[in-house]
Amino acid sequence: MIGLGTIINVGAIIIGGLMGLFMGRSVKERYQDILMMSVGICVLFLGVAGTMEEMLSIQDGALVSGGSMMMIITMALGALVGEWLDIEGKMEKFGVWLKKKTGSSGDHAFVDAFVTASLTVCIGAMAVVGSIKDGIYGDYSILAAKAILDLIIVFVMTVSMGKGCVFSAIPVGIFQGVVTLLARLIEPLMTEAALSNLSLVGSIMIFCVGLNLVWGKKVKVANFLPAIVFAVAWAFAPWA
Repeated sequence: MIGLGTIINVGAIIIGGLMGLFMGRSVKERYQDILMMSVGICVLFLGVAGTMEEMLSIQDGALVSGGSMMMIITMALGALVGEWLDIEGKMEKFGVWLKKKTGSSGDHAFVDAFVTASLTVCIGAMAVVGSIKDGIYGDYSILAAKAILDLIIVFVMTVSMGKGCVFSAIPVGIFQGVVTLLARLIEPLMTEAALSNLSLVGSIMIFCVGLNLVWGKKVKVANFLPAIVFAVAWAFAPWA
């Protein structure tokens, strides 16, 4: 069944969130704070590992780095476009709307929890590649693996940040659902080079999510999302 992978992923996020809500009620604030810190540190290292995996390679027995120019240019262009579109602001407004509709007006962390969790589970090559495979071949194995990771991440984040994290299932369902439906159109664009660029830039954004979790909101991560499009486009440039 095409689309089953996204359904499994969304279900796993909701289950993880509900488990986190149930557990969070019995967890003292100081334990919630240390959980938040631990998640932030783990997300930082996930971002670093993903970035280094794409930038570093061994050539003639020596460790060399690459992709620096692509990273700088696409991140700068993406930031400018994202700031112009105010993607972060629109996500926050949607979070405020959800907050009102769900009767969570007293939950001051709801919007930050929603935006942070959404960015954590939406960004990455697994979401794109998994959705394409699901859309073309009905192979949901990658999204099923992602679902397990997302369940754990959202569970821990919900314990420390609150129920706003549960609603990260909405952008995941929309994004992966759209990619699944458009899989045959997107597949030719996902060359090895394009996926590498996407993973590199996506990992940098995941690192930025970790920064915000550990040190408070310092980076408008959502405003960097257009950089992913520029990173994929870079793979088809004459100089690439």
